[in-house]
Amino acid sequence: MTVSKDAFQRFQEELAALDAKKTSPVKTTAANRLDHAKAEFLQLRKRYGLTVADAVTFFPEEEGIAYLQELIAANAAKPIKRKKI
Repeated sequence: MTVSKDAFQRFQEELAALDAKKTSPVKTTAANRLDHAKAEFLQLRKRYGLTVADAVTFFPEEEGIAYLQELIAANAAKPIKRKKI
């Protein structure tokens, strides 16, 4: 499934708007900011139907690998659906 350039451009604009949004005056740690950014990105990923490759390239390398491992573990945990004959 390919994403149209218009959808990707809107995605980038929304991501930039999130970056520009001011954070609360309470000091946040880098880990909290990263977790918040991940959550926002995953919402945008679902909205625009981006692929796993798009999501992985967004994260730093270690985080991308961890994300892929989470997807694999979640898929392995699901029971295999068999067709009834």
